[in-house]
Amino acid sequence: MGGLRLAYRSAGDPGDPPMVLLHGLGDDERDWLPVLPGLASRHRVYALDLRGHGRSGHPGDYSFELMAGDVLGFLDASGIDRCVLVGHSMGGVVAILLAGAHPHRVTALVLEDVTAPRPGALSRPPLDRPAEPTPFDFAAVTAIRAQITDPDPAWWDRLATLSTPTLIVGGANSTIPQHLLSETVERMPDARLVSLEAGHHVHADRPAEFLAAVRGFLAGRDGAAPAPIPTG
Repeated sequence: MGGLRLAYRSAGDPGDPPMVLLHGLGDDERDWLPVLPGLASRHRVYALDLRGHGRSGHPGDYSFELMAGDVLGFLDASGIDRCVLVGHSMGGVVAILLAGAHPHRVTALVLEDVTAPRPGALSRPPLDRPAEPTPFDFAAVTAIRAQITDPDPAWWDRLATLSTPTLIVGGANSTIPQHLLSETVERMPDARLVSLEAGHHVHADRPAEFLAAVRGFLAGRDGAAPAPIPTG
């Protein structure tokens, strides 16, 4: 990780298949708490603070590519050969870039209300720095919003060859245009879309439905033992 300190929360049985959670812009690992116990029931879960956020280092230099490199470094340092990668918003773009560059490291991909940015799709103008201090490095906001507005066209192009099994969970009431998610599913070789009555933070708005969608998708894909069949 190039000397960068990456903080994380872990949960679940160390013997279960690993799952890595990547939060959105301005959030941190605590954002996953509504669904962490459910995810950790069948996985060893690692919820990371991405650079500039939470308890991780605030180096002042930010991009999707740097964050993807940080996550890859975390996998290497933690001895995680392959994992399920779950990303919300900014974290979803990080997950897409990592899976695209190192598909052998990702058993399955779960993207929450996000797709790879593509030119002309979204505009995120710069924001004024708040007068009050923020719990994250505001420089990350400026850098990430600039990349969303003017992304590398290769990010969208590469989705056509990203064969990692992928679930996209969209929020029907989100500010993210949902047609972008549908177009992503059409472009990817092995992807499906589930839409829930939620805003952009689907896992927080509809935790039970989010967990059900993720569990159903991962069944047989992640190396986890099958869920027990109720008896009696």
